[in-house]
Amino acid sequence: MLAEQGAMDADSAVDDISLWPPERIGSRTMRQRWSDLAFLHWAFPPEAVQRLLPDELRVDLFDGAAWVGIVPFRLEISLARLPVVPWVSRFAEINVRTYVVGPDGRRGIWFLSLDAARLGATLVARKTYRIPYVWSRTKVHHNGTTVRYETERRWPRGRGAALTAQVEPNSFVPPDACSPLERFLTCRWRLYSPAPLELPALHIRLFATQVEHTPWPLWRARCRGLRETLLQAAGLDRPDRPALAHFSPGVDVWFGARAIASHSPSEQTGTRLSPAARSA
Repeated sequence: MLAEQGAMDADSAVDDISLWPPERIGSRTMRQRWSDLAFLHWAFPPEAVQRLLPDELRVDLFDGAAWVGIVPFRLEISLARLPVVPWVSRFAEINVRTYVVGPDGRRGIWFLSLDAARLGATLVARKTYRIPYVWSRTKVHHNGTTVRYETERRWPRGRGAALTAQVEPNSFVPPDACSPLERFLTCRWRLYSPAPLELPALHIRLFATQVEHTPWPLWRARCRGLRETLLQAAGLDRPDRPALAHFSPGVDVWFGARAIASHSPSEQTGTRLSPAARSA
């Protein structure tokens, strides 16, 4: 039933897993640089992931399976018209995410957790974006062609949740050679997050945030020495298979203004692009 419903809900006029952004952002509010990214993914039964989501979201499925990713990377944030402050705006982050269909019928990302190395950034993001940032000792460093990722959670969920992994890129994947699964997992342009509650609080409203960036420079990769408890901390069982691993040196990303994710087309934002315009 979940597989059928997920396929129906994702039947949108907009290709939300296209190689290029499906929409041009009307008002750019923030630029981020994402560098040295690893994508570590596992398939899960749809019901195991759906129970972690608010009622307003449905798990997005690929061949009947839900997918959850651990994505560690270096982050640099620059707000519109404001300078970058290195000790505040540059840090390592590791997020745990899954793929969903929103109340507007669009496909996007839902974060289960985000471990960040800056306490200040953690507090601001929890308050403004209302997404589950946690303060962690998080590091990303190179050893030749291998990138090592580490995190140990500090606050507010206490010690215990951690990750160490080494990812080695193997083969470059040209954008037009991405498999359907690779597009499903990496070509995501929309983030859902909770909106402030209106009283009386009868249900959760969701914000949708659209992003823009060039197609990923993507490598298929090998993951070695993986030890992690982030998935268990998010409420999932320990995977019984190795991670499907990819690596990217990174992209520059623009964020649009948040808008309520609604069933009504009149409440949606952004200018939809034709395939030719996306690559212009």
